[in-house]
Amino acid sequence: MRKTLFTIGYEGLSPDRLHAALKAADVAVLADVRAVANSRKRGFSKSALKAGLAEAGLGYEHFRSLGTPKSGREAARAHDAGLMRRIYCEEVLDTADGGLALDALAELAAERPVCLLCFERDPARCHRRVLAERLAPRGFEAVDLYGDFL
Repeated sequence: MRKTLFTIGYEGLSPDRLHAALKAADVAVLADVRAVANSRKRGFSKSALKAGLAEAGLGYEHFRSLGTPKSGREAARAHDAGLMRRIYCEEVLDTADGGLALDALAELAAERPVCLLCFERDPARCHRRVLAERLAPRGFEAVDLYGDFL
């Protein structure tokens, strides 16, 4: 039986829209996969995000070690998804620490419905897609959320 792994980018969303999208999908825990959990966007820095999710009855886990390194973020901003993917795999997922973090994420997602969070709206241009692809052989199917229904 396949388990669903949700993903969402908060670009263009308010915290309320994020919470509504997560609740509509029956997500239990938001897995923040940003290397740097700070944001200029109100409500999306780690402490504010965690507090807002708790008020909405949702869990929060930060998987900092599954975030994209600076060079990968720069490639993504330059719209070079291929380079971002290569950097991310080589510098994060194909390392011992990255493998352990991916194992921890898979364990959490096997227990409760989890949604991966990063900034980028388009999952094809984000490392969330790479994570979802790496978890597919473990029985996970990715569903991308957008929060546009409100």
